[in-house]
Amino acid sequence: MELILLLLIAYLLGSIPSALWIGKLFYKTDIREHGSGNLGGTNTFRVLGKKAGLAVTLLDILKGTAAVLLLLLPFFETVGVHPLIPGALAVIGHMYPVFARFKGGKAVATSGGVLLGYNWPAFVLLLIAFIIILKLSKMVSLSSMLVSIVGLLYSIFYYFQTGDYYMIIMIGLFGAFIFYRHRANIGRIKAGTEPKVTWL
Repeated sequence: MELILLLLIAYLLGSIPSALWIGKLFYKTDIREHGSGNLGGTNTFRVLGKKAGLAVTLLDILKGTAAVLLLLLPFFETVGVHPLIPGALAVIGHMYPVFARFKGGKAVATSGGVLLGYNWPAFVLLLIAFIIILKLSKMVSLSSMLVSIVGLLYSIFYYFQTGDYYMIIMIGLFGAFIFYRHRANIGRIKAGTEPKVTWL
């Protein structure tokens, strides 16, 4: 019973549509009707500006972190499950949120949040890599996909240091999610029509 409740809460945390709620509450705007229509930080930056984009990105990160840290609550202390499992449910909730007709974001920020809760040095490393790649490419989509590859390489290195194969599996899974959710972006990158950021 505790396991089912844990996974349900993790999914519901991930399902919180930060971009949708912030857009409607503070800007009277349904972000799904503007820009790419995606419920994520990038589209929020594009449509609502830096302040809203930063708020959405931070909230989406914290959803993943909170899901991992659920196991620290006394009620879930006896649940024999790896912390990356509820983290994965949060990522699924972010992509397919019950609160937004199962049409959500692209899993990048929430996946990062899961990593923050599980292995914060890895999160910091990938955040730095993301910023560097974004600075060079000016494309959030490309940066997200390349960082997922960097994360997989890091997890393999980490495995040889610690034996933690769960991290390889989950980062590999998150990377697959990210590439799948960026299918249209890949086509635009190939065609040279992918939008580029102007604020970095």
